[in-house]
Amino acid sequence: MSDRIANAALRSKVMTAEEAVQFVNNGDKVGISGFTGAGYPKAMPEAIAERAKAEHAKGNDYAIELFTGASTADNCDGVMAEADAISFRTPYQSDPVMRNKINAGKIRYADIHLSHLGQMVEEGFFGQMNVAIVEATRITEDGNIVPSSSVGNNVEFLRAAERIIIEVNSWQSEDLEGMHDIWTVPALPNRVAIPINNAGDRIGKTYIEIDTDKVVAVIETDAPDRNAPFKPVDEVSQKIAGNFLDFLEGEVAAGRLSYDGYVMQSGVGNVPNAVMAGLLDSKFENIQAYTEVIQDGMVDLIDAGKMTVASATSFSLSPEYAEKMNAEAKKYRESIILRPQSISNHPEVIRRTGLIATNGLIEADIYGNVNSTNVAGTRMMNGIGGSGDFTRNGYISSFITPSIAKDGAISAIVPFASHIDHTEHDVMVVISEYGYADLRGLAPRARVEKMISIAHPDYRPALQEYYDRATSGDKAFLQTPHDLATAFDFHRNLVEKGSMKG
Repeated sequence: MSDRIANAALRSKVMTAEEAVQFVNNGDKVGISGFTGAGYPKAMPEAIAERAKAEHAKGNDYAIELFTGASTADNCDGVMAEADAISFRTPYQSDPVMRNKINAGKIRYADIHLSHLGQMVEEGFFGQMNVAIVEATRITEDGNIVPSSSVGNNVEFLRAAERIIIEVNSWQSEDLEGMHDIWTVPALPNRVAIPINNAGDRIGKTYIEIDTDKVVAVIETDAPDRNAPFKPVDEVSQKIAGNFLDFLEGEVAAGRLSYDGYVMQSGVGNVPNAVMAGLLDSKFENIQAYTEVIQDGMVDLIDAGKMTVASATSFSLSPEYAEKMNAEAKKYRESIILRPQSISNHPEVIRRTGLIATNGLIEADIYGNVNSTNVAGTRMMNGIGGSGDFTRNGYISSFITPSIAKDGAISAIVPFASHIDHTEHDVMVVISEYGYADLRGLAPRARVEKMISIAHPDYRPALQEYYDRATSGDKAFLQTPHDLATAFDFHRNLVEKGSMKG
C-alpha cells in the first residue's frame, strides 16, 4: 500500500480498525463517506458495531450520531443498526434493518434534502462534528485525499470534524484519480456563483485538501462496494420507459427540446435504467447527465456514443459494471465527473443546466402532490434524497412509477397523498405504464382526469367516485375539492385489510 499512502506522516498512523475505534466515543457525531452504496468505509463500521456490542454487554451506553452522503450498505448502516450503535441518522438511508429501527422509534431519523446537509453541518446546526471517516483511493505525497467511488459530503465532514480517520481501499481503482472535481462552496456570507454552465465543466481539483494534523488513524482495506444487481427489465418497466420517451418526443415536436443535447437527471432503480435502455435506440444524441449517481444505463449510453458526459457525486452500479468501471476507469474519467453533492445537487446549477428531472415515488394524488418517503403517511421507506433538489429546480420535473405495488394491494395514485414531499406546485409530469399526465399550467380540477387516466384500471372507478363525492353539494366550487371524511380510505383499507381496495 506504500503507493496508495504516499505521505510519510500519515503512513506512520496506519493501524487496524479495531485500534482506531478508540477515537470514536459514545455520543460522537460521526460523518462518513458513502453515497448509494459506493465509497463508504468498509472496516470502521464493523469495528464500531463490535465496540457497541462489547460496551452494551458491560451495561454501558455506546451509540453514535451518523451523518452520510446518502445510503451506504448492510456492512455499514446495517451492522451498526443491528448492534444498536446508532442513535441518530441523517440524511438518507435504505437499509432494511435501519429502516425497521427507525420505524420502531429506536433510531431518530432526520430526512433532509441532500444538497442542504453539508452546509448545515459546517454551520453547526447539529453541534460539533467529532469524527470524519472517509474512504480514499489514495493519499497523495502532500497528504491530500483522492476520493474513491463517491464524493458525497466528504469535503464538509473533513473540514468540520475534530478527528479524521481515512480508510485507503485497494479494491478501488487507482485510475479513479482524475475523475473527481472538487470545488468548495465559499463560507457565508461571501458566496459566489458556481462556475458551471454545462454538465461537463470541470472547475476544481482532483483531490480533497485536508488538515493532516487532524488525522488520527489510517486503515488499509481491500473490499468491494455494495454493488447490487439490477432486476431484469420487465414489461411494466418497458411500458413506463416507452411512455417517458413519448413525452420527450412530444417536447421535441413542441419545440421545447431537441434531439441534440438533452440534459437529464435520473433517480436510482430498475425503471430509470429501463428508461436509459430506451434512450439507446432513440433519436437522441449527445445526451448529457447532471445528476446524483452513475448507473449501468449511463455507462451503456457512454459506450454507445449517445452520452457525451455524466456528472454526478457517486456510482450506483451492478457488480458486473463495477468491475468494468474499475478495469476501465482511465477511459471513463474522460466522460464521467464525480463532484461533492453540495455541487451535484445545487439548485443554482440545476436551474442553469435546464435539465429534465426524473424520480420515483411512493404515491401521487389526483391533484399532483407526491409522496416519496412515507408508506401510509407514517412508515419511513428511505427518505427524500435528492429528488427535492432536482424536482424544484429542474427545467421539467417528472416522476415515474408502476401504477400498483404489492401485487395490486397498493395504488400509486390515491385521492389524497398521505404525506407530501413534492407539492403540486413542483410536479409537472407523472408517468406510469398507462401513459403520462402532463400537469403543467393546469388548475387543480383539470389535473384530476389526467391523473386518473394513468392509474391502474382496478382503481380508476374508486378514484372517480372520490372526486365526484368531493365535488358534490356545497363543495362543488372549491379550488381543490376534497371529502375529508373519506380522503384516506385507500390508506385506511391498506392498514386494516391489507389492500387499498378494501
